[in-house]
Amino acid sequence: MFRRICILLVLILLAAMNVCSARTVGPGMHYPDKHSPGRYSPDGPNISSHDGFRPDSLNTATSERNQRLYDSIQSKTNRRAVPRMLYRMLFVKPVLDTTLNGRVLDESRLMEPYAGKTVGEITIERQLPFDTDGNWLERSGNKMHMLTRERVVRRDLLFKPGDEFDPQLAVRNKQLLRSRPYISDTEFIIVPDTLDTTRINLVIRTRDSWTISVDAGIHSQGRTMAGLSDANIFGTGNTLKFKTNFSRKDFSYGGNIVEYSIPNVLGTFYTADFSAGRDFYNSELNLGLRKEFIRPTDYEIGLTYSDIKSKRYMIDLDTSLLVKVRNLDAWGGRSRYIRSINSSVYFTGRYSYARFSRRPAVTPTYNPALHDYDAMLFGAGLYREKFFTANMIYGFGTKEYLATGYKAELVSGYSWGEFNDEMYLGMSYQTGGFRGLGYIMGGITLGSYIDLDNGKWNHSAVDVDLKWFSNLFLLRRSRIRQFLAFNYTQGWNRGFGSDEMIRFTRENGLQALKEHVTGTNRMLLNTETVIFTPYQPLGFRIAFFGFADFGLIGYSANIFQNDFFTSFGVGIRLRNERLVFNTVQIRLGVAFGKRGLVESEYFRLSNSTRIEQYRYRPTRPEIVGFK
Repeated sequence: MFRRICILLVLILLAAMNVCSARTVGPGMHYPDKHSPGRYSPDGPNISSHDGFRPDSLNTATSERNQRLYDSIQSKTNRRAVPRMLYRMLFVKPVLDTTLNGRVLDESRLMEPYAGKTVGEITIERQLPFDTDGNWLERSGNKMHMLTRERVVRRDLLFKPGDEFDPQLAVRNKQLLRSRPYISDTEFIIVPDTLDTTRINLVIRTRDSWTISVDAGIHSQGRTMAGLSDANIFGTGNTLKFKTNFSRKDFSYGGNIVEYSIPNVLGTFYTADFSAGRDFYNSELNLGLRKEFIRPTDYEIGLTYSDIKSKRYMIDLDTSLLVKVRNLDAWGGRSRYIRSINSSVYFTGRYSYARFSRRPAVTPTYNPALHDYDAMLFGAGLYREKFFTANMIYGFGTKEYLATGYKAELVSGYSWGEFNDEMYLGMSYQTGGFRGLGYIMGGITLGSYIDLDNGKWNHSAVDVDLKWFSNLFLLRRSRIRQFLAFNYTQGWNRGFGSDEMIRFTRENGLQALKEHVTGTNRMLLNTETVIFTPYQPLGFRIAFFGFADFGLIGYSANIFQNDFFTSFGVGIRLRNERLVFNTVQIRLGVAFGKRGLVESEYFRLSNSTRIEQYRYRPTRPEIVGFK
C-alpha cells in the first residue's frame, strides 16, 4: 500500500509540473479590474502605470486551476505521514500570490477612492515568520521567535487617527515598514466605516522575519571572524551584533566587536548606531544619530563620530598600510513639496573634519586623501520620488517597493586643508522609472576642487551610471529577467597615491577578474541574466544566473586606447524571504585580457550581490566619487 501511495504521489507531482509548465499569456497582458469599493487590499486589479509600462502577469483561470490541483495533492498527502512530510518539504505557500506573477502596481491609484477621508481606528495584526502548518523546521522557528511588539510597528506609522488619508503617503509607509530588517511583508487593509462615509478604518498586517543569523569570514594570514546577530532583539526592532576574531593557525584571540542599532528612537524616526571593539590590529569606535528625508516636506539631520585604526588599501603600492583617523560629520537639511511642479525643493549643509594620527607619507600632491582637513559643503536641488510595487527583481517572491523619480542637485563648498585651501563645485542628476521595456535609470555626477590662489582645477572627476532591467519573461514555470549596467568614470588633474587612481571594484568591476589594474579612466558594461525557478526546498527559493562583463581601464584620455578585460560565469542564488540574512550566492567565473587568460577568481561563495535598489531622495552633500 505504501508503494502505491508513493507511485501515485510521484504521478500527481509530474502532472502538476506539466500543467504549470504551460505558457498561458504574453508579457503584455494584465488582469481585468476586480476592485471592490467596500474594501481595499493590494491583490486587487492590475493597473498599468501612468507612463505606459505594461505589467507582466499570468492568466487568472489557469492560476486558479493550478491552485485546485495543489489543494487536491495536499488533501491526498495529508492521509499518511511520509507523503505529508514530502509535501511540506517540496511545497511552500506563496506570500500574497506574488510567486505566480511579475506585475508592477501603482498601489496609490488603487487607494485613490479613499483619498481625503479621515483615518479612524488603526488595528495592528502581527504574524509569525513562518506558516503555522509549515514543515517542522518552520514550526520550530516560530516557537523560538519573539514577535515584534505592537508599539514597534505603530511607531513607524506616518499617520495617526484623525489625519486625512493620503494614498501616496500610505505606499511610502508600506515601503518604510518593508525596509525594516525584522519585517518580511506588510499589508494595508482599508475598511470603510459603516456609520460615517467620510471615515475609514485601517488594518495593518505585518509578518516578521526570522532575525537571528550567524556570520563568518576567512581572511588572509589566518585571521578568522565568527559572528552572531539578532535584528529584532526582544521584539524591540533593535539590532545587536557580536563578532569575535581568532587565528586559524594557533587559535589565538584577536578581539571582539559589538554593534547596536536603534532604527526609530522613541518614534522620532531618528536612527542611533554604536559599534566598538578590535579585530587583531584594527580597532573602531563609531557613534551616530541621524534622521533621513521621509516625506516630501520634511527635514534631515545627522551627527557621526568615529575613531578608527585599520589597514587601508594603497592603490599605487598594491598593498595595505595601517591608518588611524578621527572623523566628525554633522549635516542637516530641509525640503518642501511644491504642488505646481509635483516636486520638492531642498537645501542641505554639512561640516566634517578628519585628523590622522598614523598614516603613510604625505606631501601636498601625494596621498591627498590622507590629509587633515576641515570642510563645509552646501547643496540645493529638486527631487521627486514615488514607489511602485513589484517582485522578482532584488527579492525572489515577496513584494518589493521600487522608487521612480528624479533628483537634480548643485553642491558647493570650501575645504581648509593641511597644505592648501580649495573651493569645491559639483552637480549631479539621477532619474529613473518604468518604461515599456522595463526599468531604466541614469545618472551623472561631476565635480572639481578649485585652488583660489592660481585658479587651477584639481581632483576633478565625472561618474556616469546607466542601469536597466527587463520585464519578466516566462519560460515554462520559471521567470527570466535581464539586467544591464553601464559605468564610466574619468578623473583629471589628479594627484598621486591613495584615491588618486581607480581600479575595478566589486561594485564597478568584472566579477571574476582578480588581476590588479589601475588607471584614471574606466568604462564598464555588466550584463546578467537571472532565472527565477519555482522550486522551494524547505522554503528557500532558487535562482540561476549567468553574467558577461566587459571593461576598459587605463591612463589614456581616449578610453578605447586602454587595457581591455572581460569575464564570464554562472552561479546560483538561494534565498528565503522570511530570513533576515542576505542571499547566499555561489559563483563560477573566468576572466580574459587582450593577451588571453588573466588572474581570475574562479570560485566565490558570498552573501550579497551587485544588484541594488535605486533611491532619489536627497542625502547630505557629497564629493563626486572616484573609486
